[in-house]
Amino acid sequence: MVEVHLWSGLRSLTGGQQVVRVEAKTTGDLLRELVKLHPQLQAPIDAGVSIAIDGRVIASGLTEPIPEGSEIYLMQRLRGG
Repeated sequence: MVEVHLWSGLRSLTGGQQVVRVEAKTTGDLLRELVKLHPQLQAPIDAGVSIAIDGRVIASGLTEPIPEGSEIYLMQRLRGG
């Protein structure tokens, strides 16, 4: 089980929750479980999100492993300019 910290714009879609606990071994599992618990998160996730695990933004797709006890943040997709 991991805790996912949500950016403030998503909290209204999770009943005000700032942190959501899900069972996930990879970044793909994490996104699927979030949508399973809170279906209204599907649209923002489809629009693009960034996942930070222990301070490192993951850019390698949906297969990145999530170590137990990691600090995880779901954020708006970070874009360069």
